[in-house]
Amino acid sequence: MKKIVATAILAVMMAVMPVAANPKTPANDAEQFEKTVKKIRKELVTLPFYGVFDNLAFKYEDGTVTLFGQVSRPTLRSDAKRVVERVTGVEEVVNKIEVLPLSNFDDRIRLATYRAIYRQPGLDRLSLQAVPPIHIIVKNGNVTLEGVVLNKSDATRAFIAANGVSGVFSVKNNLRIEKE
Repeated sequence: MKKIVATAILAVMMAVMPVAANPKTPANDAEQFEKTVKKIRKELVTLPFYGVFDNLAFKYEDGTVTLFGQVSRPTLRSDAKRVVERVTGVEEVVNKIEVLPLSNFDDRIRLATYRAIYRQPGLDRLSLQAVPPIHIIVKNGNVTLEGVVLNKSDATRAFIAANGVSGVFSVKNNLRIEKE
């Protein structure tokens, strides 16, 4: 079987981004690959407790799915592995999802950062989505913004808003622009 690789970052519209695909792969293999990637993506996006404070990503290669990211609930880590194992075409699941430490301090920062970002004019429209596109990952007072936004202005405003939250030690902006 030809080697086919894909990575999917779950954010805004949970876009699937192929990393590499062999152009000589037969059409039916490529179709099956795409169906499997879409199914994995759908299963992860529709997890009941997946939300704005979680970040999930995966890599699919030759029947093996490697799960990445950070979650605020330990059960979400095991749920992600369980649903992906059931997808047709998946032979093995390697779970590298990090469970963020339980911390009232981090919980307070999560909520304050969410409010700071999604109360910004223009970004408030994004909070209406089932899973808002800007994911806020907080670990030991350090904030990482993950996801996909429409333009550089949205990414900058979210970064500035997160930097203004009291108690935050640092902010890392990993937001990607949708059209790039």
